[in-house]
Amino acid sequence: MADFSIARLGTRNDKKIFYLVLDGLGGIPFPGRGKTALQAANTKNIDALLPQSTCGLFDPVEPGITPGSGPGHLGLFGYDPRKYQIGRGVLSALGIDFSLGPDDVAARFNFCTLDHQRNITDRRAGRIDTDTNVRLVKMLSEQIKLKGNVELFVKTVSEHRGLFVLRGKGLGGRVSDTDPQKTGVPPIDPVAQDAQAKKTAELSGSFITQAERILSGEERANGVLLRGFDKMPDIPKMHELYPLKCGAVATYPMYRGVARLVGMEVLPPPADMKATFVMAAANRDNFDYLFIHVKYTDKAGEDGNFDWKVKVIEEADALLPILLDAKPDVLVITGDHSTPAALRQHSWHPVPALLFAPETARPDYLQSFDEDHCRVGGFGRMPLYVLMQLALAHAMKLEKFGA
Repeated sequence: MADFSIARLGTRNDKKIFYLVLDGLGGIPFPGRGKTALQAANTKNIDALLPQSTCGLFDPVEPGITPGSGPGHLGLFGYDPRKYQIGRGVLSALGIDFSLGPDDVAARFNFCTLDHQRNITDRRAGRIDTDTNVRLVKMLSEQIKLKGNVELFVKTVSEHRGLFVLRGKGLGGRVSDTDPQKTGVPPIDPVAQDAQAKKTAELSGSFITQAERILSGEERANGVLLRGFDKMPDIPKMHELYPLKCGAVATYPMYRGVARLVGMEVLPPPADMKATFVMAAANRDNFDYLFIHVKYTDKAGEDGNFDWKVKVIEEADALLPILLDAKPDVLVITGDHSTPAALRQHSWHPVPALLFAPETARPDYLQSFDEDHCRVGGFGRMPLYVLMQLALAHAMKLEKFGA
């Protein structure tokens, strides 16, 4: 069978695609409220797009699989995340402009709170501020010593998040996470998943032990949890796959990192959501495709704060005219995964998506943009990576397949 590639069908034109990603957008009804956050929110501006839009539900990986943020965003950008698996550490490094070399292994870490029995009481150390993070990272960088011919880099990312990098020969990236993803239990020891990663696991264990000793006097951030170990992958860039010049507007380092990984030009971090929308609109003519990221829908879901998640969705809706005034030819509104406030974590539920294309969409004429209405939308239910080729098609950027 001949190889089929979307890249072979790509054609250039002057049409513009905006991807507005409300991180963790999807959800399930909240106990006592009977609605998801998206259903409870007043989204009059989004709903006004429905007569010129097609909607659907999209699985970031595949049904029943809960995605991390990395796989979710790769799916958004048109990559099959089952084929391209990238550790969170690499994305964190790219997000803060840390240059990873071929001998580097990177992991993301959280400062966390441990009790006197070394059980985790808070996986995010009360979301310490970034200034505190900088102070603690400086302590770890100056005091931790690792054996062997290896360099250690400890860097601040933001708030409770940090970057851990080992540089040296003979390091493998297949090491298990030390974050158990729950409280009331101790951190998990790092375990090598293959022989090449044995040295990495041993050095990581030494780092954790020393970090807990150094941080023992801290009230909240007295431990570290490592996850997403990986080395720099070989992944095709978006401009190699699609006829697009791609830009990204995002505040948080991780999302700036995944955008940079796939070859997007990452614009300076905006101060807040309004600045995010203004920056995207101002750069309309500089790119064929703009990735526009909003973080706090996900953060509210992880905190179990239903009302906050509703408020963030409503704020995005109120700012939507800023993007519409830039007149994108295609506007996609969706999420990278679901983060129901009822579960306080990422989930396997499909994400709702709306594709607004005034000239080319076959509208659904739905009453509102939410999980239930998207279930009967024209796109039905599909893998998330297909959404990119739907956006390209509606922007007339794909030629006919075959004679």
